Amino acid sequence: MRASKMNESDMNNELYSGKLYSVAQIRAVEEAAMQGLETGTLMTRAGRAAADLALGLVGEARSRPVLVLAGPGNNGGDALELAANLGEAGLDVVVLYFAPNGQPSPESAQALARARASRANFADVAPDTRDWALVVDGLFGIGLARNLVGRYPELVTALSDLRCPVLALDVPSGLDADTGVPVGEGGVAVRATHTITFIGDKPGLHTACGRDHAGQVLLADLGIDPALFPPPAALLAARHLFAAQLVPRRQNTHKGSHGDVAVVGGAHGMLGAAVLAARGALHAGAGRVFVASVDAGPGYDSAQPELMFRSSHDFALEGRTLVLGPGMGDALEAMRVLGHGVDASVPAVIDADGLNLVSASTDLQARVAKRLGATVVTPHPLEAARLLGISAAEVQADRLGAARTLARRLNAVVVLKGSGTVVAAPDGEIAINPTGNPGLATAGTGDVLAGVVGALLAQGWPAWEAAVGAVWMHGAAADRLVADGIGPIGLTAGELPAAIRAVFNGLVR
Repeated sequence: MRASKMNESDMNNELYSGKLYSVAQIRAVEEAAMQGLETGTLMTRAGRAAADLALGLVGEARSRPVLVLAGPGNNGGDALELAANLGEAGLDVVVLYFAPNGQPSPESAQALARARASRANFADVAPDTRDWALVVDGLFGIGLARNLVGRYPELVTALSDLRCPVLALDVPSGLDADTGVPVGEGGVAVRATHTITFIGDKPGLHTACGRDHAGQVLLADLGIDPALFPPPAALLAARHLFAAQLVPRRQNTHKGSHGDVAVVGGAHGMLGAAVLAARGALHAGAGRVFVASVDAGPGYDSAQPELMFRSSHDFALEGRTLVLGPGMGDALEAMRVLGHGVDASVPAVIDADGLNLVSASTDLQARVAKRLGATVVTPHPLEAARLLGISAAEVQADRLGAARTLARRLNAVVVLKGSGTVVAAPDGEIAINPTGNPGLATAGTGDVLAGVVGALLAQGWPAWEAAVGAVWMHGAAADRLVADGIGPIGLTAGELPAAIRAVFNGLVR
């Protein structure tokens, strides 16, 4: 049985495939695998893998008790197997078991008998102690289809107050494994510090609320034959998805070798957005970077004098990679230059106000879909909602579905920003980005990202690789800053470009 930790260092490990499977796919794989196995084999393996992880989490705190929450279904059966294993290892285990209304499945019945025969202690109510070495969440898995009710919401809420590690089995109870959103309207879900997920990794652990609820994720494939797995529903973004583009620069090059980027935007009072995008493009390696502002702007950027400022009124767009929208506003000149940029046969990134203008015009949407140049659009959830004609809440309820639909509609690579940014291609391919932190939830970071995407396109990267690579490096740069004590609270967009440059060069080396 193979287990793979999914932290930042492992994201760079070429041995980790980063494949993400839907609940329907996992169920089909599980059913196929069980055909050739004795009853309870997969549950036994899951319990063993989870117990091994639990022992590592307990560490030196073996004198303190472990609380195991075992629900009425097969997720509870996994928890009971774990409890038996921990009891056999000499730990003080307290099991809070929620029996099903009817008969348990045969494998869960076996696990229950084994746990009762072990040193584990069964309790009707969890003892009033906060001195747990570990709490194991085995209440509900991927089969949950409605809100947690009865005793469960209060129990789940109480876990948030504990200081000890919380280990979720397969998926934090109450979390939708496909979407990363708590199940049901107003639903609640366990906030785990660690999740050991079984058979295959799941998208919902890595996007929307998933990262907050799952904590560090570890995969136990339970020894299932890889031939039983279908093509994944999505991928977890990692270096190998864009590694072919990470080529050291030749000595015999000049500024024209690395492309021109033109950031088109910067209306009165919003020029900072265009400047941030331009700085992002410059630090991501573009040979020359222009800011074509729709209103009169400064002659130069004193902090970054390499940037060249022009008026969008008479700026030639052809022959350059365009970043359309940062601080663009909605005036007539903004609409005029956006239309010209959309129609230009050059690579383009459409962001911010550019997306708002596109969402208000079915004509512009059709022209975007017919573009000849590579196209990447970078909406946040509200901008995506406007483009799709739905609410932001609906976008967040199914981030993968929203990104995939928008990519097909606009015939563009879509970067749906947020926790676990989703990158979607028109052919349906999806990648979820694992890098980044709450420090990115501040004004201007999206503008920097748009500039980085533009720089990679200008250097000849294909649209998919440019989007995935830019998002990954953008998040990794924020992680680097936080590791150095800069943020997440108070991290600013202006601090990102130099950190992105460091990450980029580190990847190439």
